[in-house]
Amino acid sequence: MTDLPTDVIERAERLTRLAREAVDDAEADAYRTERDEILAEYDYTARIRNDETGDILVCHPVEWVDDGVIRPERVDDIDRGVEIRLSGPGDPDEWEEIDAANRAVVEAVTEAHGETHGANAELLADFMSNHYAKPISEATPDEIQEFRDDYVRRNAWPTAEQQSVLDRSIRLTVKEAGGCVPDA
Repeated sequence: MTDLPTDVIERAERLTRLAREAVDDAEADAYRTERDEILAEYDYTARIRNDETGDILVCHPVEWVDDGVIRPERVDDIDRGVEIRLSGPGDPDEWEEIDAANRAVVEAVTEAHGETHGANAELLADFMSNHYAKPISEATPDEIQEFRDDYVRRNAWPTAEQQSVLDRSIRLTVKEAGGCVPDA
């Protein structure tokens, strides 16, 4: 089991996502510095690993690293490491839980902002659940653009009213889900 508390893992993930989405290099560096300082309190460090399905945040004990390279002979218990997918598809084995969470966001948006925004939130929930097996809160700017520019045009039949408020609906939905709100 990892030595990192859940709230530290969540903060590290959020700061990493904010750094990746920052438009200013200084802002991105500030987020990464804050993440690294939080992890250092537990003698952990972080790196981004790229694989064929996307980017993964890897948090692991500092003691595993020598000269910037993880040394396998120093890895005493792999469960002490934490991996968080930052891009690409989510875990299809968790689809039911992810879809239920996305549907709860749809209900909250509908209740707070009305049927039109709720209908658009439902389209986004369908897209994130079925195409990426990811919670709406983890939608990347590229995934939002794909949803807006491709999915809605080809796979959904929004009303004129839905189309006229789509960008606002996306922002409301991602915000309700607790994600980083994309710029319109």
